[in-house]
Amino acid sequence: MPLTLSSPDRQRAVTALQRWAERHLDAPLGDLAAGLLLDEVLTEIGPSIYNRALADAGLHLADRLADLDVEMGMETFPKG
Repeated sequence: MPLTLSSPDRQRAVTALQRWAERHLDAPLGDLAAGLLLDEVLTEIGPSIYNRALADAGLHLADRLADLDVEMGMETFPKG
């Protein structure tokens, strides 16, 4: 499944690529070229970033669930 961005996010990403090109390549990058570059990045690199984000989220949730087990482990009958 190809990654897509909302229209506002896509425009911000295109603008960010244009700024990067100006700073690092000393060359302007037009809207069309920046949009095509963004599409290529989303197609080629996006899935690995997405998969890494899912893995990181899974680890975070696993840690939180482990904490929940500890917090819920209350003694049911106090020792008397």
